[in-house]
Amino acid sequence: MSIRTITMRVNGVVRTEDAEHHTTLAEHLRTALRLTGTHIGCGTGDCGACVVLLDGEPVCSCLVLAMQADGREVSTVEGVVGRDDLTQARRALIEEHGLQCGFCTPGLLVRMAHAVRHGGGEEDVLAGHLCRCTGYGGIRAAWRRTAGAPEAGL
Repeated sequence: MSIRTITMRVNGVVRTEDAEHHTTLAEHLRTALRLTGTHIGCGTGDCGACVVLLDGEPVCSCLVLAMQADGREVSTVEGVVGRDDLTQARRALIEEHGLQCGFCTPGLLVRMAHAVRHGGGEEDVLAGHLCRCTGYGGIRAAWRRTAGAPEAGL
């Protein structure tokens, strides 16, 4: 077993912990750092539940090894949900029925945060996101509301 000490800035705080060579970033965040908002769904990068920002860009943390994040900046859902625009996004998701079970919501909120900050669109929010509960209508409506877009048809 190969274990290495890694250091990363997570949600603005420098964190140093040991990680095994095969541990994914998602597992490391959840177990070593106790940040359980990042969900592990498919483990293959298809569902988007585990999306975090790595150096400001959305990545599926189930596809990134923890060691690959050594010396880098990671933002999880815990780090982005306090922002005013994400409070609005959470409210919109609730009011537009854009979430049901909530399992995929953390990754969706991280993608929404990135899109709001960088002027992304609906395709950026839904890219790589799989929701088995809502049928996407409510998610799309919530995004349009969050982004200030007119209420267009689906």
